[in-house]
Amino acid sequence: MSEKQILAADDIRRAVTRIAHEIAERNEGVANVALVGIRRRGVPLAARIAAVLAEIEQVRVPVGILDITLYRDDLGLRGPAPVVHATAIPFDITGRTVILVDDVLYTGRTVRAALDALTDLGRPSRIQLAVLVDRGHRELPIRADFVGKNVPTARDERITTRLHEVDGGEDGVFIVRQD
Repeated sequence: MSEKQILAADDIRRAVTRIAHEIAERNEGVANVALVGIRRRGVPLAARIAAVLAEIEQVRVPVGILDITLYRDDLGLRGPAPVVHATAIPFDITGRTVILVDDVLYTGRTVRAALDALTDLGRPSRIQLAVLVDRGHRELPIRADFVGKNVPTARDERITTRLHEVDGGEDGVFIVRQD
């Protein structure tokens, strides 16, 4: 197995900053915006985006955590007892612009599950998607509104994201190839 780094910590910081600026611009401010990170690595990315938005817009954007485990279409393939974590969205999403945040967009199935989970909690006026990396190979008609980096990949490659909040150590994004 070989690994090639495609984003370093500074690259991730710049991508998060750019995404935050794009969110503020596209939504004409952030007064009605909420961020919801998809567990696991979408959560710290959402928090980072919120911190940048607070800096540039002088508004604290609420951040929630969404667990999609029970909404996955491959739940039966993941073993007998899936680990379900808490969803924590301490604000009403109804009528808001909700921005789902995840680290990697691949087939679109995780986002589909997140949309189902989110709409069970309320009726946002609009849902947008922000991802750190879009690697292509969509199986569903889903696209990101905000992308840190587009990375064309082969199907036999994986994208691995490491964030210090979840993984410890340095931030980085890597293409992993099976040798």
